[in-house]
Amino acid sequence: MKIILTLTGKTVEKYLTEGISIYEKRINNYLPFEIQTLPELKFSKNTNINIIKNKEAEVFLKTFGSKDIIVLLDENGKEMNSAGFAGFVSNNMLNSTKVLRFVIGGAYGFTDAVRERANYIIGLSLMTFSHQLVRLIFVEQLYRAMTIIKGEPYHHS
Repeated sequence: MKIILTLTGKTVEKYLTEGISIYEKRINNYLPFEIQTLPELKFSKNTNINIIKNKEAEVFLKTFGSKDIIVLLDENGKEMNSAGFAGFVSNNMLNSTKVLRFVIGGAYGFTDAVRERANYIIGLSLMTFSHQLVRLIFVEQLYRAMTIIKGEPYHHS
């Protein structure tokens, strides 16, 4: 199985890019993992939010493979603890999923069309984080999930 994290716009802060890079390398020791950064769309301050969301949706939907399992990371998604998330990843591995694609949307969230294409919607926390910080939190949790699946001592219950 390959895991892809799809997101819009480059990670700006150096401390975040360094942290993400560390976990990206660690995850690749367990399975193929890539971060797919889509170009950030440029809009004026006065652009209608629905126009922004629809343009982002077009880009996302073109990126998804027809057989990809799509998991949106959304504040209103199903929450799970780290062990539960590891079980989710493990189940996809056991079900012979070829591509498990996690998606971090833009600032205004996902359109109904993207939500309909998704197989799952997961929430990382009840708290709101910047889209930049979510990237680091997600890759750390994915690394943690891999160590739980392999029975390694990184995670303490």
